[in-house]
Amino acid sequence: MSLSMTVENSGDKMLDELKVISGRRIEDERRRRRMTQRQFAPKAGISVRWLREIEAGNPIVKLDDHLRCANALHLAPSYIFLPLLYQSHGRALPINFAIMDLVDIERRCLAMLSRRMTANRL
Repeated sequence: MSLSMTVENSGDKMLDELKVISGRRIEDERRRRRMTQRQFAPKAGISVRWLREIEAGNPIVKLDDHLRCANALHLAPSYIFLPLLYQSHGRALPINFAIMDLVDIERRCLAMLSRRMTANRL
């Protein structure tokens, strides 16, 4: 087996696990807001059947659909992007990322990027 095959397969496994985590997070937030799947699906622009697949972490569901649901719930998208960032830099992902509220980290990153963009323009 080639190195690229190994990396690709581990990437696929990580994406599949990420979809399971994301699905649980979407379901938990939807339930916390006391919304049924039937009430939430139209808000996310998807069918109830597809929402069930997302919440179940089905690997055939695209990350776009997870992001669509996260956006409809106003969830910080970093719970999807940070694990991908860690993987792309070959670093181990801290286990608590799956349950952390990352809004503050997102705001800090955006502020830092804004400062750098402003400094580069000067």
